[in-house]
Amino acid sequence: MPILNKDMTLCISLSARPSNNGTRFHNHLYEQLELNWIYKAFAPTNLEQAIAGVRGLGIRGCAISMPYKEDVIALVDEMDPSAKAIDSVNTIVNTDGHLKAYNTDYTAIEQLLATNPVPTGYSVLVQGAGGMAKATVAALRDAGFTDVTVIARNEATGRALAEQYGFRWRAALDGGTADVIINVTPVGMAGGAESDALSFPAEAIDAARLVFDVVALPAETPLIRAARAAGKPVITGAEVATIQALEQFVLYTGVRPSPGQVRAAEEFMRAQ
Repeated sequence: MPILNKDMTLCISLSARPSNNGTRFHNHLYEQLELNWIYKAFAPTNLEQAIAGVRGLGIRGCAISMPYKEDVIALVDEMDPSAKAIDSVNTIVNTDGHLKAYNTDYTAIEQLLATNPVPTGYSVLVQGAGGMAKATVAALRDAGFTDVTVIARNEATGRALAEQYGFRWRAALDGGTADVIINVTPVGMAGGAESDALSFPAEAIDAARLVFDVVALPAETPLIRAARAAGKPVITGAEVATIQALEQFVLYTGVRPSPGQVRAAEEFMRAQ
């Protein structure tokens, strides 16, 4: 990484519980590509002030994580179709004070559904109804899945999300099982109140043909560990994090790293 200097371009992330994933991934790529850039994670105390700082200080890129993916919509100037279609933002690009919002979570999930053996005829349970859930449910619909149920305790948000994409809603799992189970809640996230909890019970894991947890930290969540122990194929949040971070990097810099450079950055990110 170059020594801090006045010409350095800054990118940041905003999250209630920041991790080092994005920081390590982006900064490693900056170093490999000899870019005079730096990336820093923040936990804002006031989202509106933080976004005003992005605009006023000329911060080039801003990653948005839970719980700000919907709240930030009112603070940007333009919504890319990737964000507008699902009313959820995970990336902001600042061009001369004009803030344009994107969603690379959708791109990551879309790619992972396409590159893993997940037949569209499989039944799916999606647990959660926040910004990442919107990206997940939209990607499932666009990939051709039809038997999808959204599990969310909040009826207003859960039912609205499910009905928007032609799926079903339930308030609780209540012993339900499916071919694919997907966790899009903070359950299992490091540093959270439920960091050691399973987002799905053992019977749902045993019945599943594929287990998907979007939680990226730790890379092996309780759900992923339980699924591996049961011999189930998995898609991890760490995989989501790599793809969405790569697409953010391209949006910020205009440079697409080689597959080898991405692998090196991913390995560095996970070696923390």
